[in-house]
Amino acid sequence: MTLQQLRYLVAIVEKGSLHLAAQHLYLSQPSLSRAIAELEKEMGITIFSRTNRGMKLTEDGTKFLAYARQVVEQADLLERAYKGGAPVRHVFAVSAQHYAFVVNAFVSLVREYEADAYEFSLRESRTGEIIEDVRTRRSELGVLYLSRFNQEVMRHILAKAELSFVPLFRASPHVFVRRDSPLAAKERVCLTDLLPYPRLTYEQGTDNSLYFAEELHRMENVPKSIIVSDRATLFNLIIGLNGYTISSGILSSDLNGTEIVAVPLESDEYMEVGYLYPQGVALSFMSQRYLDLLRDYIAKYSRSA
Repeated sequence: MTLQQLRYLVAIVEKGSLHLAAQHLYLSQPSLSRAIAELEKEMGITIFSRTNRGMKLTEDGTKFLAYARQVVEQADLLERAYKGGAPVRHVFAVSAQHYAFVVNAFVSLVREYEADAYEFSLRESRTGEIIEDVRTRRSELGVLYLSRFNQEVMRHILAKAELSFVPLFRASPHVFVRRDSPLAAKERVCLTDLLPYPRLTYEQGTDNSLYFAEELHRMENVPKSIIVSDRATLFNLIIGLNGYTISSGILSSDLNGTEIVAVPLESDEYMEVGYLYPQGVALSFMSQRYLDLLRDYIAKYSRSA
């Protein structure tokens, strides 16, 4: 096994096909395919299943990729630190559900290193993709929530993926509405108050399980429902259509303005927001620093709320 073979493997997965990876690496497809076949033979596993539709990671391949990414990233850090005196480039990636506080902490992290070389990634993703990102080490951390409704199923899924979940805070449900909505004038709202208004939710793709929903009370049938894929669109539709979404209640005016407000929702549910990381893997300095900033922001919000 060579470092070059591991780089080839990572490139195939990142580019999505053998053809695109070969172009990126300036190799012929047969040469690249042969290198992966030799790696599979040496390791005694099948990394890719090969079909007419292309190459797909096997279960063994997914696990092997996770370790390969770590080796490649550490090798890159060593080369940048000592080869030719090049400066270390800081690398960090987090995948999360659509939370403003995740973005706030990420902004703070970037500002700390803005004078240095870095490659940071923030992926606001679907729930299933967050789990897969952390499982395959594409992201070091994931941020999502557990609730009374989903926790049993989600904990089973996380255990199967060999991921640990660490709580950050527990929040009671709120609805986000536009500032001039009749709902904004209420001290609290109930589910029946919401029926006349469009409900905004995030789509979950092929993993369209209610247990993966980012919003509480998705079991409730509503007459008006709009599904979106990104936070900016959701906020624009809340304002433009006088809609609502159910979330934790933590909202940053720094990044999202003041046109949307949070109103408590009468509910016996809760949102326990926490972070994911691979079981048995020590958190990097960058991950620990990001979590410190995340906790600081949450604590600051809690004091001002």
